[in-house]
Amino acid sequence: MRMDSLPDAIVQYILSHLNNARDVAACNCVSKRWKESLPYLRSLYFPRNSFDSHCGSDNPDSIVWKMLSTIVCLEELVVYSPFTSAGLALWLLLVHSSLKHLELRMDNITEYQACLDSPSKLDCISAAKNLESLKLWGVLMVNPPKWDVFKNLQSLEIVGARLEDPAFSAALRACPNLTNLVLLGCEGVRSVSIELPYLEHCKLDFYGLGNCSLSLTCPKIEHLEVQGCSWIRVRETTCLRNLSIANNAGRVYMVDFGKLSALEFLSMRGVQWCWDAISKMLEWSSEVKHLYMKVEFTGDLETLLPFPEVDFVEFFNSHPKLQKFDIHGAMFAALCQKNSLKNVEPGFVIPCLEEVVVQVRSPLNAEQKMSTLESLLKYGKNLKTMVIRILQMKSSHSSTDDFFDEICRLRFMNRKIVRIE
Repeated sequence: MRMDSLPDAIVQYILSHLNNARDVAACNCVSKRWKESLPYLRSLYFPRNSFDSHCGSDNPDSIVWKMLSTIVCLEELVVYSPFTSAGLALWLLLVHSSLKHLELRMDNITEYQACLDSPSKLDCISAAKNLESLKLWGVLMVNPPKWDVFKNLQSLEIVGARLEDPAFSAALRACPNLTNLVLLGCEGVRSVSIELPYLEHCKLDFYGLGNCSLSLTCPKIEHLEVQGCSWIRVRETTCLRNLSIANNAGRVYMVDFGKLSALEFLSMRGVQWCWDAISKMLEWSSEVKHLYMKVEFTGDLETLLPFPEVDFVEFFNSHPKLQKFDIHGAMFAALCQKNSLKNVEPGFVIPCLEEVVVQVRSPLNAEQKMSTLESLLKYGKNLKTMVIRILQMKSSHSSTDDFFDEICRLRFMNRKIVRIE
């Protein structure tokens, strides 16, 4: 069936699902009927290269304004192409009452002068008072944005930013009803305090030396990911189900959480954590079902130290609901010490463990490591999968070959469960 034979309502419905600005401009030239259907667009997207080949007299800001002026009730606007603060102010003046979702590539992360312009691009966003979601790329936020309260804003995402603590705090105060907060690749922040009563999902990725401090007071938080903080305090944890803490550049010195009674997934990653922080996280997460540990060293200051010995029986008795365990580096070595298995009593079982992923990098203490692997198979009555990952054993000693032979023997004897990667 040809489009010309369709009723106007059907044509309007089909064309209303267009969002790429180039496609909209092309349809505008097809026929009068098509042109009259375009005001019913709900979403409009301007890719990065929208105006690369433009050679007309109108500047890109004016072209965007003309397209927006023809739309009756725009709900979503995404602009990746370059624009000015003056252009943005005019656009939002047109669509502010209906606009619910706004995504902008700001491209001013290195332009200090741009943030001094009045109004700045950030300031202009305040016109869109009915926003439900806001996503910004490449943001320089050194001064508090002149925002009124966004009462309907539920999701705020900032990707790639230079932030100052007071400016970021002021931005959060203008968004009191957030349920989703994402900061990715943000630098300049030293101390972050977040108090949002409705926040459920939070992902924070701070770029730099890894020495930020974080205080989070969000009673409804369910999912939390933090990267780049050395001091972390989260006191309202009754709803927290997924928690990931990483510090790839610095050290994790202090963690302060309430009882993690609802926690199902815990990930701890980084080069160095203080042992006190690790032991507290393991103590608080006794109900966890999936535990991922990839911390290479402990030690309170500059000295990198191995993990202390961890008692095998005590560890699994303290985590009776554990179903999946990813053990990398130092934690596996800590479970493989000489006395780690000395307290195994008759009747001991690991009741819920179904999957283990073990990373092995050294043939040192090969006998204890094999004993730990065999114990996981022996006492994990419901174990279905054991993955052993062998990473670049550099030793040229024959013990390396002997250790690998033992692992292959273990796989052969338990080939339905064990595999080597």
